Amino acid sequence: MKSFHNSVCVAALAAAIGLLAGPAHAQSAAPKASDKPDTGEIIVTAQKRAENVQNVPLAVSVLGASQLQAAGVRNFQDLGAVSPSLTIRPAEHPVNANVSLRGVGTFAFGIGVEPSVAVLVDEVPMAFQARAFTDLPDVERIEVLRGPQSTLYGKAASAGLINIITRGPSDTLKVRANATVTTDQEYAVNASVSGPISPTVGYVFSAAYSKWEGNVRNLFNGQKLNGREAGNVRAKIRWEPSSDAKLTLSLNYMNGNTNIGRPIIAQAASANFRGTAGQTISQVLPGVVVGPNNQNASINYTSRTKYQGGGGNLRGEFTLGDHSLVTITSYDKFRLDDYFDSDETSSALTGFNNIQVGTFKSTLFTQEVRLLSDGSKPFHYTVGAYYANVDFERPFYRGPAFSLANWYATSKSSQIAGFVQADWQFMPKATLTGGGRVQNEKVSYTFQDIQNGNAQFSGSAQDTAATYRISARYEFTPRINAFVTYSTGYKGQTYDLTTGFNANRAAAGPIKPETSRDIEFGVRSQLFDRKVTLNVTYFDTTYKNLQAQTIETLADGTTNFRLTNVGKLGTHGFEIDAGYRPSSDFNFNSSLAILDAKYIDYPVAQCFPGQTAAQGCVAGTPSSQNLTGTRAVQAPQFKMSATAEYTPQIRDGLRGLAQVNVQHQSSVYYAARDPQTFQKGYEIVNMSLGIRDENRRWEVAAFVNNLFDQQYYPSLINSNGSWGNAMTTQAVLPRDFRRYGGLRASLNF
Repeated sequence: MKSFHNSVCVAALAAAIGLLAGPAHAQSAAPKASDKPDTGEIIVTAQKRAENVQNVPLAVSVLGASQLQAAGVRNFQDLGAVSPSLTIRPAEHPVNANVSLRGVGTFAFGIGVEPSVAVLVDEVPMAFQARAFTDLPDVERIEVLRGPQSTLYGKAASAGLINIITRGPSDTLKVRANATVTTDQEYAVNASVSGPISPTVGYVFSAAYSKWEGNVRNLFNGQKLNGREAGNVRAKIRWEPSSDAKLTLSLNYMNGNTNIGRPIIAQAASANFRGTAGQTISQVLPGVVVGPNNQNASINYTSRTKYQGGGGNLRGEFTLGDHSLVTITSYDKFRLDDYFDSDETSSALTGFNNIQVGTFKSTLFTQEVRLLSDGSKPFHYTVGAYYANVDFERPFYRGPAFSLANWYATSKSSQIAGFVQADWQFMPKATLTGGGRVQNEKVSYTFQDIQNGNAQFSGSAQDTAATYRISARYEFTPRINAFVTYSTGYKGQTYDLTTGFNANRAAAGPIKPETSRDIEFGVRSQLFDRKVTLNVTYFDTTYKNLQAQTIETLADGTTNFRLTNVGKLGTHGFEIDAGYRPSSDFNFNSSLAILDAKYIDYPVAQCFPGQTAAQGCVAGTPSSQNLTGTRAVQAPQFKMSATAEYTPQIRDGLRGLAQVNVQHQSSVYYAARDPQTFQKGYEIVNMSLGIRDENRRWEVAAFVNNLFDQQYYPSLINSNGSWGNAMTTQAVLPRDFRRYGGLRASLNF
């Protein structure tokens, strides 16, 4: 069976190259930004103005609803399945999850640490990436911008961004509804209604609910773990008092919960919990049988989160002669309560029972104003200003038996920025683009260490930084163009507000900003009457003052582990996106990322638990390893996704539906060099069969995800320290750890 898995993957890849096939983002069937007739163009707002994706000198993927369905994507954390440069690593709760692009992400948990990959909904940023880890809303399309995007999108987009575009009000009454049920007890439904209230007022209202029990069994009480439940509602009201003015009010609310169990999949026979003789796995985790397919845990305190949040934004669009003015004002408030069985056992011994409880709170206000000149003229530009203010709070407790912690921290950040980008078509087929951004940011914090004498610390800092982008694009034919782009990125300074914060860390001051420079060469082409799309991008990016965990000498000469600036990381490679659509009956799309991401300079890094001198751990106080030249974590060298859809006509007004999605990922480390966190390469195949109305007013399909029941782990944890330093590996299981089937139905009229 393994050879057949590989054969399927190789065949899909060969088809992708042989057909000049390509990505979900390059297909002509992707959803449009409006209700206009299909012109074969995909419109994106990657450069803060509506443009044909083929004319944007950036590496952009556009994911439509049909591609998300075929790949089994129903939640934000599944997006990596259809965007190969994107990797999303889950954790014990969403705040600790990591989103990375091209091997670059943020591997830190402090409330003041900003992400490397920004997440936006309708061009409005989210303060917490965890805010996105729920059902995808009423999606029109998802734009994934790869590489530094700091010039137009600011300091939280140093590695890229994900922009989720939701549907807007329609000119006529439209009703959409989708329902999904699976063989492993997942239930999901979402619906939206849009239309006009009057000739000048339109609306859209959407709601979604989903629930999945999970795929891990808690033997202590029989409860399912690793599940989720989420609900959200969204509403938009659009008012067009004249042809020159449009106001759109968007409101949203979400509420949900998750729980987690992390099965032990490998363990040394000599392991005893906390190094205590006799406390073997059979004693503290009764009934659990260790192995790579283990889906059982045993915990006497349910590890879980519950969250809720809401907000809104007011968008104004005004025509001023041959210019247009866009204003976006937003407010968002989010809270996540997390509860974790930090001993992860069901032992009744007093010294073994340990929990941790905390809360993440965020409040975000933003204001953006931008002026756009007429995009049809040879010289056009965008100029704007941006302001943001974000407040975080984090109370945290862990105890009462070991690893004691009890603290309360706040973090505040305010920034103001100005940006500009101009395009000059100085020759009939040649365009130059240049842009820059200047921003000033102020950060401050408080930290109250209740556990250690109620010690209190506070501090503040500010920084002014500039980023820029320049590119040249040449149009060989109306359907073939090439570009070269040079851009810089910036990730703001921060404080490491985590357990262990003390006078030394306070004296060390803020962690310096992380900067990057990126060069890209790309070719965009549509061939054979737009039946074939082939986009190829080469990129080379270097990150300096990389923010990561390391060993640092502090003000009094002592050393410890903390988030700080560790050196450099370099990433380069190719991204190939293509599509083949010979007729209205058949559509093939694929994306391929070939990546080489390495630490260029990381001389002093934390040893992984159990690392020996032979494995590179240098003895000291504390011990350390040199990661210079080592492959970056969470950076597979090869990743691919391909989707084929065939919709033959059965009779007048009725079509069949067959979809196949193949995903392949090469091996990856979740912690540098740690063999316990090594995930070998794997392939996942999803399939759907069904029928649909000729005009897609309804559709019913049966599907099977992970058709060949391939087991893999999106996150592996070295837990040797909890088991007397004996080898112990835990895993977070993916949604499709085992094969499952289901039925989905949709209405669209």
